[in-house]
Amino acid sequence: MPGADLTTRARVEVLGVRHHGPGSARSVAGALEELAADAVVIEGPPELDSLVRYVGEGLVPPVAGLAYATAEPWRAAFYPMAAFSPEWVALTWAVEHGVPVRFADLPAAQSLAPADPTGPTDPPVTEPEREERTDPITLLATAAGYDDPERWWEDAVEHRAESSLARFALLREAMAEARASGPVGDDNLRREAAMRKVLRATIREGHERIAFVCGAYHAPALEPASFPSQAADNKLLAGLAKVKVTATWAPWTAGRLAYASGYGAGVTSPGWYQHLFACWAEDRPGDVVPGWLTRVARALRDDGLDAAPATVVEAVRMAEALAAVRGRPSAGLEELMDASQTVLCGGSAVPLGLVQRRLVIGEELGQVPDAVPLVPLAEDLARTQRRLRLKPSPTPATITLDLRKEGQLERSRLLHRLALLGIPWGTPGDAGRTTGTFKEAWDLEWQPEFAVSLVEAGLLGTTVLGAAETRVREAAAAATDLATLGRLVESALVADLPRALATVVDALAAATAHQHDTRALLDAIEPLARTQRYGDVRRADLGRVREVLATVVVRSAVELRAACSGLDDDAAAALRGSIDSAQRGIALVGVGAERWREALAGVAADDRVHGSVAGRVNRILLDGGHLAAERAAERLSRQLSVGASPVHAAAWLDGFLEGESVLLLHDPTLLAMVDEWVGRVDESVFEDLLPLLRRTFARFPPAERRQVASRVRNLDDDHADAVPDLDLAAGRDAARQVATLLGLEVSA
Repeated sequence: MPGADLTTRARVEVLGVRHHGPGSARSVAGALEELAADAVVIEGPPELDSLVRYVGEGLVPPVAGLAYATAEPWRAAFYPMAAFSPEWVALTWAVEHGVPVRFADLPAAQSLAPADPTGPTDPPVTEPEREERTDPITLLATAAGYDDPERWWEDAVEHRAESSLARFALLREAMAEARASGPVGDDNLRREAAMRKVLRATIREGHERIAFVCGAYHAPALEPASFPSQAADNKLLAGLAKVKVTATWAPWTAGRLAYASGYGAGVTSPGWYQHLFACWAEDRPGDVVPGWLTRVARALRDDGLDAAPATVVEAVRMAEALAAVRGRPSAGLEELMDASQTVLCGGSAVPLGLVQRRLVIGEELGQVPDAVPLVPLAEDLARTQRRLRLKPSPTPATITLDLRKEGQLERSRLLHRLALLGIPWGTPGDAGRTTGTFKEAWDLEWQPEFAVSLVEAGLLGTTVLGAAETRVREAAAAATDLATLGRLVESALVADLPRALATVVDALAAATAHQHDTRALLDAIEPLARTQRYGDVRRADLGRVREVLATVVVRSAVELRAACSGLDDDAAAALRGSIDSAQRGIALVGVGAERWREALAGVAADDRVHGSVAGRVNRILLDGGHLAAERAAERLSRQLSVGASPVHAAAWLDGFLEGESVLLLHDPTLLAMVDEWVGRVDESVFEDLLPLLRRTFARFPPAERRQVASRVRNLDDDHADAVPDLDLAAGRDAARQVATLLGLEVSA
């Protein structure tokens, strides 16, 4: 046997597990005690060896080992561990017992190296690829009729009379049969060769009782007695590309342990597994069902829903009865959820969404001690978060900031700067009904992947401020259009990046002088106007911004009429959107408003302009009080006349009616014109116009559409809008009494 010499040196017990399985974790704890291991090897890249010293020094799961290419930090991989992960149990057991720990797998230096040097240089951040995506323990559980692999493990493995080590031996036999049924992928073959390499080195160090914790699929290949020759393993690992790698710990979340997060070795219910493991680890298996349902009731009560203690007792009985009826030895998550819905939620599935998010998935966020090395940028962010009392949390939360207060203004700056760095910790939310600029709302949710984003952004600077300024300057240098530069001006303002703001404004001024694309000029107006409007509350000097904005508005006004000629439908729709954007910006600050209105008036009066644009411009002037209603009705009548093209008329009407339906509801003359035009459109043309007309009226809310339809039905009724006769004398006494109650004097 190629590995016979190794078996005489040490006893090696390969503990095949299900990643993030609480049953596996409990079995690993029992096996380590039974073996009294003097060395522990865990599946994972050897780069994680340097992180073991931080276990027991404030590292709180869920956490993830993070390995990234030092020169290209976007090449990174996570290795998550929860409290119920067998790997974490083995790691903490070894640290508590003073036993050396080694990680064994294909080194991250090789797995993160680009396979093709000529290919893309910025692959997405991923968790380590594992071929246990088709989890063999899940397959065995499914074959036995279980929908939960942990319940199968508990029933088929934990309840057996054999010792923990004997159970793992039986599982290795089952996995050997599973591997024999099909070929093993090249990736797994290389990984197993790397695992054996570490195991051989551990044996040579003189350890006598070695425990190797790995995915169950790999267990049969890691028995020393069946090892291939060392030369064969070296051949599998020869020639692999390498990169320099840095490793650290990163906080993880319960949600990212779920399958929905994209992590291949995840689990569907990390919160439930945490509950199972806690009950098993504390030797109180009888608390699994009542303890879980008590937590469900507490969560419902915290959310304002009724869940009396008596209903918990009833739910426990129902869950146990369901398990008996279904022929299962114990109640699992499915029975508990069914009992929760029936008893605690009154049969409604809606409250179960709360239970699913808060308990089944969980809301835990791991903690990493300050001693763990971080890139300077991450350290600066951590200091700023502590100073501003803005603690990261995986639970979605909404905060409202008053920018007139210095501390809250600093919070806003931080969130804007992080967004520029590609770290959307906060996304702008609804600040409520306010016309001021001093109020912001943010929806906050911390994601573990931000750890990698911080490493990548660390190439731009050692502080959040410095990195954000560098990012804006680089973006300004690469910008090819005014709209992008306008948005960068706004971003630099709200993030309080004065030096970067000056750079972008200079670039914008230079680009404006050479810009001949009217749409690009129009698109730059709104972000510049928002920047100007925010200037007061942000206390920034925006004199240059106002100068550039005035220049852009004047040039847009001068070139608008020429830009509106010769448009097809797609170009007209794009230009119409740009005009709307420019109008919103000019309405905010009033810069160049008079010149802009003159340009709009010229376009509105030109019948040669595409109907979509002309109709919209006329509506803008009408809403702004710069076009008389009679004049607007005259133009609409001309566009809807018999001699006009139906397609052009429909486009004009679409632009004119965009917005509120108040014109049709309160001006029966306009409504009658539209109704008459629709009635006389030829049937052959009407089919082509129907999609456009449907889109036009679909913009109105359903209630307004119903009102318009009601007015159309009553157009021929001379008394539809008549005011009914009122008997004022009959109401005089009532009015006098009300006036008396209000303390008003009423003349006789």
